[in-house]
Amino acid sequence: MEIQKGKYKIERHDLSNDKSLRPWSAADEYLLQSFSQIEHPPSNLCIYNDRFGFLACYLHSIEPRIILSQKSQEKAIRSNLKANRLPLLNFSDPLAALDRKMDFAILKVPKSLALFQLFLEQIVHNSSKNVTVICAFMTRHFSPKLVEIAAQYFEVTEQSKALKKARLLTLTKKRKTAKKILTTTLNYNDQDYQQYGGVFSGEHIDYATQYLLEHVQIKDTDKLVLDLASGNGVIGNEIYKQVPDAEIHLMDDAFLAVASAKLNVQGENIHHHFNNDFSIFKPDYFDLIVTNPPFHFEYEINIQIPIALFKQCRRCLKETGSFQLVANRHLNYRVHLEPLFSTVEVLAENDKFIVYSCSK
Repeated sequence: MEIQKGKYKIERHDLSNDKSLRPWSAADEYLLQSFSQIEHPPSNLCIYNDRFGFLACYLHSIEPRIILSQKSQEKAIRSNLKANRLPLLNFSDPLAALDRKMDFAILKVPKSLALFQLFLEQIVHNSSKNVTVICAFMTRHFSPKLVEIAAQYFEVTEQSKALKKARLLTLTKKRKTAKKILTTTLNYNDQDYQQYGGVFSGEHIDYATQYLLEHVQIKDTDKLVLDLASGNGVIGNEIYKQVPDAEIHLMDDAFLAVASAKLNVQGENIHHHFNNDFSIFKPDYFDLIVTNPPFHFEYEINIQIPIALFKQCRRCLKETGSFQLVANRHLNYRVHLEPLFSTVEVLAENDKFIVYSCSK
């Protein structure tokens, strides 16, 4: 991609190998174009929701702080900075208090408006009085709720004209607001689970997850368990109730999912991991791996990423272990599981979901 007299090679760096998918969008380009028209560069810029580092690379010279939402995002940004021989930038997370007040923020609007609000919450409480925020989104994804949320935090909300089917929302004159705790509470099996905005299935425990929990098969010998793509931790916690002496690992690519799971699942043998692959685990390690695997990534549907995770599950599963997952029927995961595992069984199925059990 060449823009603003600069030329960088930006790659996706996720578990997918689909070369047809671009690591940036017209909304990213519109953000850069708008930012280039600013008369005086800000002294402390923060970038939100830059999934692969497109914005980080092009704006590296003003040393922005990158607010990370996913571990895969961090890895992609690091890789693209390194590939383009650019210096490493400072990273932070969307819950942290920043050591320097930002005076400017650029933000790719996420699909989750609850996450958008959480971003704005951090911005207004970690910024200077005259902070400006430029938000970018594709026109087809616009919702009036977006402006309603922004108006809670800023007096002025100005929409741009569309360019290449993308639009900008510029926010100025921030309001004085009391800090909000942006978590919701979901109930399952007579227990409340807290989760931050933007974590998968924010209104109720996902129905596929509930179906998995109704049919998962747990043995007394399952002493090393992984809850993969753990979300708010409900799967790992329900297994922990059944096997309280087990060592439970919960792993998720999303920072706010891990932060939510830490609120809900606690114990001496509970381990939380902010990661998107199995590089931290030894081969033949787990007795049981359980997951409701992700296949939605913002507005993108990509089953290559869960398939890549299935391969890593096999590597880290004991010879006597079990890999159990729930899937939407239409995804037809069986054709991808059978080449990897010697046994693929259906534990339960209905008109929407299938629960598989796989062994080496």
